[in-house]
Amino acid sequence: MQLSWNYNYGQAGRALGVDLLNNPDLVETDQALSFKTALWFWMTPQGNKPSSHDVITEQWTPTPTDIAAGRVPGYGVITNIINGGLECGIGYDGRVASRIGFYQRYCGILGVHTGINLDCYNQRPFYSSFTAGLAAQ
Repeated sequence: MQLSWNYNYGQAGRALGVDLLNNPDLVETDQALSFKTALWFWMTPQGNKPSSHDVITEQWTPTPTDIAAGRVPGYGVITNIINGGLECGIGYDGRVASRIGFYQRYCGILGVHTGINLDCYNQRPFYSSFTAGLAAQ
């Protein structure tokens, strides 16, 4: 699991009691810490993004803003949470399609239903205050 952007390293490090801003390589070299950061990212809502866990366990209810942005429950919102600024809201994207294929394969192996709304092709991305500032530049 990778962490992107300093704010994720900062937040994960604070939550886990490790200075990841000054030691970001620990996420790559310390297997236990790598697993912890992956769980932290999966379980932690950030800004206007729900946690991936809440989405996949159907504990997330979209706000009217989410619904207007096309963000409705399903696997597509998880892609939006993780990489929406790069992959969502731009129509068909091969990276998203490939990830959906893997998701469908693993759901089949585990004998669980994939649910609906698997892609984020027509979802506006979530924006943190950091990425919103970048978009305005």
